[in-house]
Amino acid sequence: MTEDKDPIETREWLEALDSVLKYSGPERASWLLMELAKHATETGVRLPAAITTPFRNTIDPADEKVMPGDLFMERKIRSLVRWNAVAMVMRANDNDEGLGGHISSFSSSATLYDVGYNYFFRGTEGGHPGDLVFYQGHSAPGMYARSYLEGRFNEEQLDNFRREVDGNGLSSYPHPWLMPDYWQFPTVSMGLGPIQAIYQAHVMKYQQSRGLVDHGDRNVWCFLGDGECDEPESLGAISKAGRENLGNLIFVVNCNLQRLDGPVRGNGKIIQELEGIFRGAGWDVLKVVWGRKWDQLLENDESGLLQKRMDEVCDGELQNYKYNGGAYTREHFFGKYPETLELVKDLSDDDIMYLNRGGHDPYKVYAAYAAAVAQKERPTVILAMTVKGYGTGEAGEADNETHSLKKLDFDSLKAFRDRFNIPISDDELKDVPYYRPAPDSPEMRYMRKRREELGGPIPVRRSEAKVLTTPPLSTFDNQLKGSGKRQISTTMAFVRMLSNLVKDKEIGERVVPIIPDEARTFGMEGMFRQLGIYSAVGQRYTPQDSGQIMFYKEDKKGQILEEGINELGAFSAWLAAATSYSNSDYPMVPFYIFYSMFGFQRIGDMAWAAGDSQARGFLIGATAGRTTLNGEGLQHQDGHSHLLASTIPNCVSYDPAYAYELAVIIQDGLRRMHQECENKFYYVTTMNENYVQPEMPQGVEEGIIKGMYLLKRSPVTTGPRVQLMGSGTILREVIAAAEMLEADYKVAVDIWSLTSINELQREGKAAVRWNMLNPEKPARVPYVTALLQDHEGPCVVATDYMKSYADQLREFIPGSFTALGTDGFGRSDTRDKLRKFFEVSREYVVIAALKSLVDEGELELSVLLEAIRTLGISPDKVDPLSV
Repeated sequence: MTEDKDPIETREWLEALDSVLKYSGPERASWLLMELAKHATETGVRLPAAITTPFRNTIDPADEKVMPGDLFMERKIRSLVRWNAVAMVMRANDNDEGLGGHISSFSSSATLYDVGYNYFFRGTEGGHPGDLVFYQGHSAPGMYARSYLEGRFNEEQLDNFRREVDGNGLSSYPHPWLMPDYWQFPTVSMGLGPIQAIYQAHVMKYQQSRGLVDHGDRNVWCFLGDGECDEPESLGAISKAGRENLGNLIFVVNCNLQRLDGPVRGNGKIIQELEGIFRGAGWDVLKVVWGRKWDQLLENDESGLLQKRMDEVCDGELQNYKYNGGAYTREHFFGKYPETLELVKDLSDDDIMYLNRGGHDPYKVYAAYAAAVAQKERPTVILAMTVKGYGTGEAGEADNETHSLKKLDFDSLKAFRDRFNIPISDDELKDVPYYRPAPDSPEMRYMRKRREELGGPIPVRRSEAKVLTTPPLSTFDNQLKGSGKRQISTTMAFVRMLSNLVKDKEIGERVVPIIPDEARTFGMEGMFRQLGIYSAVGQRYTPQDSGQIMFYKEDKKGQILEEGINELGAFSAWLAAATSYSNSDYPMVPFYIFYSMFGFQRIGDMAWAAGDSQARGFLIGATAGRTTLNGEGLQHQDGHSHLLASTIPNCVSYDPAYAYELAVIIQDGLRRMHQECENKFYYVTTMNENYVQPEMPQGVEEGIIKGMYLLKRSPVTTGPRVQLMGSGTILREVIAAAEMLEADYKVAVDIWSLTSINELQREGKAAVRWNMLNPEKPARVPYVTALLQDHEGPCVVATDYMKSYADQLREFIPGSFTALGTDGFGRSDTRDKLRKFFEVSREYVVIAALKSLVDEGELELSVLLEAIRTLGISPDKVDPLSV
């Protein structure tokens, strides 16, 4: 119902509420409204699906905290930042049309950043840990422009915007890998900044609760766009922030109402939509819709029709008003009702055109930020309405195509200069020069003073890290000695290793076990009572299994991060812990354990961001392999995660078959990441298949780390010979195949364990490249090639992954090479059936070896044909890739 059928009754209710506000205050009014809502529900009245407030500023002008600084000086500085940002992008495109860049996003958000820089974003100088700011990726030119004014960059560096190959360049977007002393977080892959920020705040609370790091009043700020909120990652975890009362988290949504191609909600109101979503998730919502120039109009709106007009107009029309100007706005916005038209009778069309939006009014923005930092009980989102392409005039202000704006024509550039009072002449304008006042100018002194009072410049990334003492390999003696007659999986071996690490005196408290909702699957439930599961509120209930030894224990000081059925969230928590060495000067050792199929495939974009962030930690892809997780089927069986891991240059990946291999890998990874401070992170697959874990042979550590070592050399010196290689659980099929070849076909077999095909491939490619560029010097021999120089015969490699994984070694194998793998969709069946179906079982390894020997003239064809018949292999068997 939209029509008021009883205005007198409505007025009485409103007057009663006004009386409560006047004599009892807003808290009493809020309580009464809550009671009314409860009573209405009890009596069967349906409440609105979402509660939103009128389309106006949340903070009343009378309640605004007053901005204390020099508005005139700050506007001059902000104008200079705007100019240099535009100049940088335009000069980049004048030099090379292909470089690109963005003007419009920062144009809309310049005030939002400027107020933060002047009053709220704290640096790390003076002992404060420093606020963490997740910048909107497309606004990067504005950050560079400000750093230029601060003297952190010179003109040459600005001219190298998006020119990084020759060094001294500025990256297109926030990339810590490319600018390791500047950017902290990669955010331009839309949606990743918001979820990273939520889990960053979450992990900071976790560290604080455990007494590891004192974050004090440190805040996490995240800037994002309204269009970006359509990414599931942007809003997918906001309920967690509300549930955990993350009062250290502030979102600033730049609501310029436009995305890349057009309006975000042309037919609706994105600010109202987001308000309802965030309110429902338990956030404090502050809308900054209208600037100060609207205050008097709203105060004079005795009829309420101006507010009604604001509430009913859709975003597509709001875009039209700003694009078409004051006369259009007078006619189409104010002109709908005589009363609203009367409100602006004394305003010119230009006056109406420049009725400002809240996100461009520093006073309104300051008031919202001040309220946000004062809110400690729950997270805050600021929804600030702006204009995309603000200040670019006819070239792109509120234009549907403005996101792609990279240049201004001369007249628009001149208008931009005049609007922001940039002291550059018309003759100079054609070169679009940068402008920076003298170091002792009032503007520069003011800017430096503001940042000095707030703890120095930002963004700044700490690239050095504290060194952690690596536990010796003997810490894992039980894994090195083998399991005796007992059969255990490498997943269980890993859990035991993790239990040892959390007890280590040097790094134990820094170890962070992270799981989605699979601890019992991985055999980790024993850690529940030992370590506790972190909860922001502790445990307010008696768990159902409290009488058991391994009951579900939640604790404010819990060490385990159990993030629910949420791989992306769990990875975000891992990433926050894996970069704590830089962001909080406190190295942590996170282990994120997950179904390998739900790792890189599901969160590949975030894993790429981890590489960009220079994360240091372990990803454990448990229940790995296409045929090892035998009962689950197509969507659970992983045959390609190592190929996906290989795409990230600083991800070191391993597929160990044995517990001792796993122990060597984990210990060496700790050394490389936290003692040598290498910017690497590890992906290690473990399996749920139980078998006897052998004792580590002597002298294999180097080979395990490099990716390949000789497990068994045949003593036979005559007759045909093959080299069989395997990784993970398929190594056991290779060993069984070797026994069959030696016993039934009199073929000598050398057996190799391949712990990391990806690392072998990288080392081999590096050697090939070096040889190409240094032809006059002695050639380098790839590690694989060198190992095989004294081993004759064709090579057969079998893994539980796609053939292309093993095929990476073909280039470095001296003789013939056959790769067996698990191409195609997974399916549910027994391990034996699956391995035969995917043609990686011992029988197929035997056939591949015999076929290679036949091709080389070492065996008669009849031997191979008889083996195919004897081993029950049908030549007409369906190809796994085709079904």
